[in-house]
Formats: sequence, structure tokens, C-alpha cells
Amino acid sequence: MRREPLALRAAPLLFGLLALVLWEGAVRIFDVPVYLVPGPIAIVGAFLADPGGLLLSLASTLLVTFVALAVAAVLGAALAIAMATSRLAQAAIQPWAVVLQVTPIVAIAPLIIVWVGDPFTSLVVCATIVAFFPVFANTASGLAAAAPELADLFRLYGAGRWRTMTLLRLPAALPHFLTGLRISGGLALVGAVVAEFVAGSGGFASGLAYRILEAGYRLEIARMFAALVLLSLAGIAINAGLGWIGRLLLRRRGDSAA
Repeated sequence: MRREPLALRAAPLLFGLLALVLWEGAVRIFDVPVYLVPGPIAIVGAFLADPGGLLLSLASTLLVTFVALAVAAVLGAALAIAMATSRLAQAAIQPWAVVLQVTPIVAIAPLIIVWVGDPFTSLVVCATIVAFFPVFANTASGLAAAAPELADLFRLYGAGRWRTMTLLRLPAALPHFLTGLRISGGLALVGAVVAEFVAGSGGFASGLAYRILEAGYRLEIARMFAALVLLSLAGIAINAGLGWIGRLLLRRRGDSAA
């Protein structure tokens, strides 16, 4: 496998460091108050002032994110398989999946929190709704992407519907499923944060979103930025981790998509 040149691999890190240096220099040169735009050093200081509290809140948000991602992956794949095996199921499921995808989670999160009752479960439901559609749509697309000549060959040899599904269509859908899962990883984090904002406004203290609200009320802008940085790093880690898992699975089966 050909490796990228070192300069290309180091470019994102160098660009980020340059941006941080320019940011810190700008706030110092123009004497920007910390309650408006804190510099990177002030943000690091705010994190070091309470690393335990912020990391514990991050763990709470990530727990909601991963549970929602797992539920979305199972539901999305299961409904996509159901659609692929039955035209009646496709007619029944697809319109409601689209409705769910286009419904703003901010609008229905308060209702979900009231209806479900349990705070953690309601957060998972909200994040699952946001993360569901990419897995569902990509898996459905992958199941329909099996080569027609191979499907004809399976029929020629008398393979039944489920044998064709397990030996042909599911393996063909795996790269599509993994792509949808990677997209849904970031969306699950977004859904968890949005739900925590809504729940935090109602007095349920959980996750980094609540810490952001709390810091905003107290004008602790550096602490707010520290929480935002943690969320960004978590999103990057989730995307990179799911991408690595996808490449590993595809490489093990010798797929060129890896």
C-alpha cells in the first residue's frame, strides 16, 4: 500500500498549529477580553481548572452517543433488509423513514423528553432519530447494488431468497453500511448534544451540553470553549475510529473499497 508523503500527512497538524498561534497572537495584540473571545492558552487553563468535571460530562455525552449509534445501526440495517426482501415492507417503511429524517430534532426533543420520562432514555431516543437515516439509506442502497449478473447466477443455481441475501446482497452492502455508520457516528454525537441542550434548559444536568449552558450563564467563556473543543475532538475521534474499523473489516475480506 502506497503511503502519502510526510508533508501531506503533517499538513493538517501544521495548519492547526499555525491557526492557534495566530489566534493567540490576535487576542493579545488587540487586547480582546477573555469573556468575548478567549485565546487558546486561556481555554487550556479553563480545562485544567476542572478537567475531572469536563471529562466526566464528556463521558456522559459519549455514553448516549454510542448507545444511540448502536441502536441506529441495528434498526437501520434491520429495516433496510426488511425492505430488500419485501416490496410491501418497502412501501410501508420508506415514507416514514424519510419523514423521520426531515423532522427537526430540536422541535420534537421536548416532546420526547416529556413522553419518555427517563432522562437517559429520552436522550438516546433523540440521538437515535438523528443517527438512524444514514445507516438505513446506505444499507438499503448497498443491498440494491449487488451485480445483476450475480443475482441471475444465484437464481440459475436455485438459491432461495435468504441464501441470496446472506451470500450475495449482504456482503455487497457491507461497504455501504460502514459508510452510513461513519456518517451516523458524528450525527449521533450532534443528536446527543442537541437533546442535552433541551434537557439542560429543563433542569436536567447531564453531559457537555449542560456544561456549555452553565458556562454561558456564568459568562465563563473560556470554559465554554474548552467544552466545545472536547466535543470537536470527540467527533474527530469517532469519525476516525469508525473509518479505521471499516477499513480493517474491508481489508480482511480483500475488498478494494478498503
